[in-house]
Amino acid sequence: MASHEALSVTGPRPFPWGRCLKDAALMGMLVMLAFSPITNLVLNQYDFRFLPWRVPVIVNGFALAILVMLGRLVFQLYFHSRLGRRHWAGRGRGPASAGVRVPPRRVLMLGLALCVGLLLLVGLGLMHAGAGFALILILLLLLLAYGLGLPRLRGKPHPWRLPLWVLFLAGLILPVLLNQTGLLPKVWVSNLILVLIYVLLGMGLNIVVGLAGLLDLGYVAFYAVGAYFLALGAQYLGIGFWTALLLAPLLAAVCGAVLGFPVLRMHGDYLAIVTLGFGEIIRLVLTNWVDMTGGPNGVPAPAPTLFGLEFSRRGSDGLPPFHEFFHLPYSGDYKVLFIYSLLFIVVIGVLHAFNRLRRMPLGRSWEALREDEIACRSLGINHVTVKLAAFMMGATTGGIAGVFFATYQGFISPMSFNFFESVLILSIVVLGGMGSTLGVILAAIALTLLPEILRAVADYRILLFGLLMIGMMIWRPYGLVRPGRTCFERREAA
Repeated sequence: MASHEALSVTGPRPFPWGRCLKDAALMGMLVMLAFSPITNLVLNQYDFRFLPWRVPVIVNGFALAILVMLGRLVFQLYFHSRLGRRHWAGRGRGPASAGVRVPPRRVLMLGLALCVGLLLLVGLGLMHAGAGFALILILLLLLLAYGLGLPRLRGKPHPWRLPLWVLFLAGLILPVLLNQTGLLPKVWVSNLILVLIYVLLGMGLNIVVGLAGLLDLGYVAFYAVGAYFLALGAQYLGIGFWTALLLAPLLAAVCGAVLGFPVLRMHGDYLAIVTLGFGEIIRLVLTNWVDMTGGPNGVPAPAPTLFGLEFSRRGSDGLPPFHEFFHLPYSGDYKVLFIYSLLFIVVIGVLHAFNRLRRMPLGRSWEALREDEIACRSLGINHVTVKLAAFMMGATTGGIAGVFFATYQGFISPMSFNFFESVLILSIVVLGGMGSTLGVILAAIALTLLPEILRAVADYRILLFGLLMIGMMIWRPYGLVRPGRTCFERREAA
């Protein structure tokens, strides 16, 4: 009775307008104090000039503070509203906390709808044709990666059996058709090649860091091994692209085993320091062994060939070039399209192998090693074999990516394999989600294409990259896509 009287006297709780305004103002002030001195104060000899309306907005700390303040105010108003309280209360109760699984058919329809929307934007002239079709190809890659990750029930066909083949053929053929019709310029095909190379690197490091839980800061060394094997092998041994594509992963795997043996007993920070030292050793050898590697001057890498046919204007060894053999007009785009097509096939194969490995006993052993090594060893799992397998398989993927990078660039130097490159690859894994296939692809797309889009603010790209990582650690600590595990539903007896 007393509690009922107290409730009737106090009445409903008032809406906290003051708290919302205070929180939004505080957040905006912090953003302004952090970025406005960097972006809005311009040094003029011994004086400062304040530029409050500096453009673009993304490099204007004053404008960013206003946007953050308004966004925080809207979030606080929603959070304290009746609908917001009901939403946030339901997230931590019962099955809602585990997330809602979207049906695969709905994901396919949503992806195709986004592709149609991009086509409409291109048709109406609201988006550049090259950018629009590049985004469509990226969506197709994401749908293909999602479909490859779907589990197949025993005795039943794959739920995306036909769509997977259609998406694969579309991702393989569409770039060639769009480029020949002028809708996808060479520069966007080159950007897609870089995306696929970083997808390969992210998938390789995802085995070591995401699945096995071994923090590797020297992964770029395997990347360099693959690239320099092609370049130096062509210079001293006459090795071509196809031979390097077969042998470079094996050499990178051997290097992974050499790195794996000394660090079998190391964990955490100690493992990170040793792998960082391994990467720096490779870089210093490439830089200082001038007689062999060319040192800082770099070394040229050969272009790929198709059954001995070169993609140059004139052939060699008495063979006609590619365009003369097929009676086509000469174009420098043929080489880029060939590299993209072959790289696309390799990436799809690596994605399929990664998804199969996760469900195999070896993949389960990696995850057990990541969670608790002592418990893993107590179950009879040989941690030596499991660690070496993780290092070697991750290194194999890095070696393949290095071969494609070298043949695409045509020239490599030690500057392409510095410590920042290792940090970038590790950021792809962390940003996408440890152990997540789809997340790694999303992160590789974001960290590869965003610098190209933000060339107008190139001086602030590292700042924006740091802000992105800080925001992800605060709001999405498990990455863009949190990896799920295959489980069995328990059915109650009727």
